[in-house]
Amino acid sequence: MKYRPETGCAAQAILRREPLIATAPPAERWLLIESRTPWPRQALTALHGGSRSQTPMASRTPLPGRAVAALSERSTGHVVSRRCAELGIRPVLIRRSGRVDPARRRRWGLVDCRPGRESVRWGDLPSDEHLLDVLDGKDPGTHSAEPVYLVCTHGRHDACCAVWGRPVAAALAAVYPERTWECSHIGGDRFAANVVLLPHSLFYGQVPPARAVELATQYDRSVVVPDLLRGSGAFVPPVQAAQHFARTAGHSLALGNLLPRRIEQLSVNRWRILLASTNGPLAVEVSAHLDTVEARLTCAGSSPAQVRRFELDQLSPDPLRGP
Repeated sequence: MKYRPETGCAAQAILRREPLIATAPPAERWLLIESRTPWPRQALTALHGGSRSQTPMASRTPLPGRAVAALSERSTGHVVSRRCAELGIRPVLIRRSGRVDPARRRRWGLVDCRPGRESVRWGDLPSDEHLLDVLDGKDPGTHSAEPVYLVCTHGRHDACCAVWGRPVAAALAAVYPERTWECSHIGGDRFAANVVLLPHSLFYGQVPPARAVELATQYDRSVVVPDLLRGSGAFVPPVQAAQHFARTAGHSLALGNLLPRRIEQLSVNRWRILLASTNGPLAVEVSAHLDTVEARLTCAGSSPAQVRRFELDQLSPDPLRGP
């Protein structure tokens, strides 16, 4: 079927008012890889060794099927993906919004989002194979105090990401050209436009162009914007849910507030989270439920599908500390 934005997965998620709560995927650390060639559906297959790393895709000589299969496990993309998995790092391709100066050197970025360790480091990327030196610590790069804004525009993964994401990327880049990057798939296609603010790994969903700069401005003030927030990838979903319900109850929107101090799993789908709040420690109990929806969660997906929904069971001052 021909893609139409009004019937795509993102538009349908808005119509059925699907909650954004606690939908941020795990993302404690990131490897940002500048790539100027067209991105395939599986992003890291765009990585190649040696001088072919940025050869336009149309000019590459196609390999026979057996050769591709034989090379796949030794390809740069496969090795980088495997190494990232070992290190707990999420790799994504990035590119500038709009035209790019071809003479400008490509860059890599390494971002740590773990609480208390937040940092951004950048370096030059002479070849895709150089990423292995970065991951092995041989190239430490240079520290940057500037935040990074990622907007998913990976149209070959899901058309909604490109259709909804590109206007948001353009709006951000108009004000913050050095901080803003389009990026490959980050999860949650139906929540397009998806924006990630680093180094705190804040995932925002269903972001309209008119509010893109607002997210960046509030981030500069170390404040979150609750109605568009999917959660922080630095925390597991039950913690994301507990933070959401605490903010809904009136606790501070400050970025450094509501950090988890203890996570206790009470049953298969129920957790008790102790949060450190400016108003004193909070004990938040949340439960997860699977709902069946007559909808496609991606444009290429099938219906019906299942989505996870979190509910607040209890929120109170930590009983071990008193009111």
